[in-house]
Amino acid sequence: MAIDTAPSAQSISDYTSWSHEQLVERVKRLEMELASRPDKPCPDSPGPGRFKKVTRLPRAFDPSKYSTRLVAFKLAYLGKRYNGFEFHANNTTPLPTVEEELWKAFKTARLIFPPEGQAVGDWEGCDYSKCGRTDKGVSAFGQVIGVRVRSNRPLGRNRESTKVASFAEPPMVDFIQQGSMQARDEASESFNTWPRPNAVELVSQPLRPSQTAPAPDESEPNDEHDLNFDPIADELPYAVMLNRLLPPDIRILAWCPAPPLGFSARFSCRERQYRYFFTQPAFSPIPCHLDPCFAPSSNARDGFLDIEAMRAAAKLYEGLHDFRNLCKVDASKQIENFERRIFHADIEEVSDATSVLAFLNSPNFYPSTLSPHQPGFPKLYSFTLHGSAFLWHQVRHMVAILFLVGQGLEKASIVSELLDVTRNPRRPMYEMAAETPLVLWDCIFAHEDDSSRTDALQWVYLGDLCGTGDSKFGVPAGGLVDDLWRLWRERKIDEVLAANLLGLVVRQGVSVDRLTARQNGRGRSRRVFQGGDAPRLHGCYRPVMQKPLMDSVDVTNERYALRKGFESAADLKQQGFRRLNKPGPDHDHTIQTAEES
Repeated sequence: MAIDTAPSAQSISDYTSWSHEQLVERVKRLEMELASRPDKPCPDSPGPGRFKKVTRLPRAFDPSKYSTRLVAFKLAYLGKRYNGFEFHANNTTPLPTVEEELWKAFKTARLIFPPEGQAVGDWEGCDYSKCGRTDKGVSAFGQVIGVRVRSNRPLGRNRESTKVASFAEPPMVDFIQQGSMQARDEASESFNTWPRPNAVELVSQPLRPSQTAPAPDESEPNDEHDLNFDPIADELPYAVMLNRLLPPDIRILAWCPAPPLGFSARFSCRERQYRYFFTQPAFSPIPCHLDPCFAPSSNARDGFLDIEAMRAAAKLYEGLHDFRNLCKVDASKQIENFERRIFHADIEEVSDATSVLAFLNSPNFYPSTLSPHQPGFPKLYSFTLHGSAFLWHQVRHMVAILFLVGQGLEKASIVSELLDVTRNPRRPMYEMAAETPLVLWDCIFAHEDDSSRTDALQWVYLGDLCGTGDSKFGVPAGGLVDDLWRLWRERKIDEVLAANLLGLVVRQGVSVDRLTARQNGRGRSRRVFQGGDAPRLHGCYRPVMQKPLMDSVDVTNERYALRKGFESAADLKQQGFRRLNKPGPDHDHTIQTAEES
């Protein structure tokens, strides 16, 4: 018979003096107390190998549940790692293009909805447009694209048509979007970003006063979201989302929430601005007493450019001119009109200098026409160019001529001769300038009747909105400035190391004025600068207007049409580039006859 002689728990803390019966009775009491409690003890965790993780299937993304809007994006990229901006689906390139990197980022962020199997770089269904098609190696700091993307605005519920809404600024007004959205959606199974039937969209006034605009929508909103949604502050952070996915040398700078009615990044642009950078001296000069081409009576020095002569020649580009002799003819486009208007052309000094290369300020190097009180070589300049539109490789041909003028190989009047297509209808075979120093600086979308050509697009730059400063200056890290700082510093350290090595080598050994050459080098090839990192060696220089001539534009277009199986260039244009005839048995003979003529 068990006797309950166990002391109370409150007075006993040491169980070593308890008897066996007391301990058993204590355990029973504790078990009864635990059984009477409502909270159940947690079950033991499973042992190793017994736990099975439940795999969750990814949630299907339904594009039809999201509204869309047409947005303009301003972006920048360094073009040295890319095979140009434009992506060609059937043309494999050794380097990626900027456009395909953009497409991948937009797709990954689910801002566009390409269906399965759609080719990379295919913007079908996105109302996509681009302003500038820069070539391989060319950079851009103000490239603009237009694309219809997913929006954060909730879809309306009681609308009969897509509304284009306004906000804040008076120039932005309500319009009703016309067109059969239902037919578009059914045709592409909603895998597009075209306007949704129940969506509200934002636009601004058209850039062309002559363009007919729909009447403003005076109806009251049928959905409270129309009143509560801020089309800027409540929208998706497009730039931040894309910059997280893009390579470090491609960055979205700003977005325009309300492009003008009928906006096209290509055809709405009224002015494109380019800058072509070069150094002074253009390449490493030779001390005058070692230069076999140095003439004491001449002010020219090897490597140095005559900036004033280049500036005078650049001013001759301004105005409306036919630039067929200053571009590369693209026969596939069958262009006949080569007239383009240049608003501004000049040579401008850029604030940058490398003090460690002080040897360039020695009289042994710089021209005698420069004052000894103007040190600071090397200097940095840019050929700044503003124009309505540009032909293929036009800027690089224009700056190549300026470099010839700056080296004293041509006079400034060469520009006027090349622009006179009546006397000179065929372009001489001269080399165009290198591509890497060229930058598409900005794209201006001005109103048609604005003579000052002020950009009418209302850009929202990173950090402009209240509380979003960390997207521009990372707090404590990240942000657009932080990204570009790392990019700049990497290249700046490379520049500093190369400059200090160059300066060190020049200072080593005997002084420059005591150096002698084993031979005078007479008859040596001449060094001609064409914008690259080093000059090209040429024999006896042949003036541009004495070089062999290329075929005229008419002959080039005619030959292309015959090669594609058309009877003539006129036949190609009449058929609208839609049909290619099958070459007959005498087709090769026809092409040969045309070439001979």
